Amino acid sequence: MKKVLYKTDKNKKLCGVCGGIGEYFNIDPTLVRLLWIVFSCAGGSGVLAYIIAAIVMPEKSEVIKRK
Repeated sequence: MKKVLYKTDKNKKLCGVCGGIGEYFNIDPTLVRLLWIVFSCAGGSGVLAYIIAAIVMPEKSEVIKRK
């Protein structure tokens, strides 16, 4: 089975990016959110990366429709 990176709809806080990354790597989304906060505080690159990911990553429902 091919793994697909998508924005989640069940572990969603803002756009579902961190939840989707957590599901993709099979880790707790809270850890992804904490890492995102660290990267955001260390230069602000995390904010830009989150915005780009929120725009680029498809929703889970879009991925399921394609299968």
